[in-house]
Amino acid sequence: MELSGILVTLGALFLAGLAADELGRVTRLPRVTLLLLLGVAIGNEGLDLVPDDVAQWFDELSIVALTMVAFLLGGSLTRKNFARHGVAIFTISLTVVCATLLVVTPGLWALGMAPELALVLAAIATATAPAAMADVIHQSGIKNGFTETLKGIVAVDDVWGLIVFSVVLVMIGQATGWGSVLSGAAWDLGGAIVLGCVLGAPAAYLTGRLKPGEPQQAEAIGIVFLTAGFALWLEVSFLIAGMTVGAIIANFAKHHDRAFHEIEHIQWPFMILFFLLAGALLEVDALVLLGWTGVGFLLLRIAGRFIGGVIGALLGRVPGSEVGWYGPALLPQAGVAVGMALVAGEQFPEWASVIMAFTIASTVVFEIIGPPLTLLAIRKVSNTR
Repeated sequence: MELSGILVTLGALFLAGLAADELGRVTRLPRVTLLLLLGVAIGNEGLDLVPDDVAQWFDELSIVALTMVAFLLGGSLTRKNFARHGVAIFTISLTVVCATLLVVTPGLWALGMAPELALVLAAIATATAPAAMADVIHQSGIKNGFTETLKGIVAVDDVWGLIVFSVVLVMIGQATGWGSVLSGAAWDLGGAIVLGCVLGAPAAYLTGRLKPGEPQQAEAIGIVFLTAGFALWLEVSFLIAGMTVGAIIANFAKHHDRAFHEIEHIQWPFMILFFLLAGALLEVDALVLLGWTGVGFLLLRIAGRFIGGVIGALLGRVPGSEVGWYGPALLPQAGVAVGMALVAGEQFPEWASVIMAFTIASTVVFEIIGPPLTLLAIRKVSNTR
């Protein structure tokens, strides 16, 4: 494709993102959902208007966009936030993951699925969509205990999910060796945390010093790109690495607020392309392959999130007005789940097609209905305060 066509396409996509943003203000719908639906309309399942040359950038764009999201979410893991909401963050995140696993596994087994496959799908169902949730929280413009706790939960939720997923793979695939799976999981998680510390420590010291009082955008972008690049090179989780860098800067940098503001200022253009291309590449046809077992899988995940959210909220002693809303707020699901599905498919090739069909279909559903429910939860809790 010629450069002129690529530039015209990018210009149209950015303006489409602007239109979705304005439509979201008028309709009070999450712009994430509007961008995904617009992406579906112009993508492979719709009018097929997105050139292949542009669609091929999705992997690279998603890595940059999600590293920015992880960096910002890590900024919510401060000593101050933990002192206020730490118990709620950890209890809710853990109970939601455990409840999802304990509800989905026996439910799918009861629907006739092999128990090992049911356990794998349940482990994948524990994942959330940090980008969608972070954008909905930002779009709401509401800052209170509920949104601060949500940010913390999203930041650590996928860590628990990845741990559970790794343990499940070990339990089911014992014949393939415990050591390889455990060492791979330890490297993915532990290596990412170490990388985040190595990059975050000097970044925390330098932030705000290169230009006194105001870190430059180049400084903030450099931190994000270094984190993503080294994570890919070392084959560790760029999400956890970005979160760790953000947490260290938030806790130890003198001018950390300005560093996060710089990322917020440049994040939206990346997110526009990320969500539009995500929608354009969604395989809506996967919904047809599910049948009643697939519908059951969706309902079981919803039930698990609701039950886990309520139990975790009660254990975390959050205000009564928040108790019933953590489950609905944590429904979005996206890229992390697909990544888990790809790993599971490689480990168990005999189940690969089923795992991918269920995961892609649930991603389509929860990426579309999840953000509106997150926004509804935020507004309902805010109105009852």
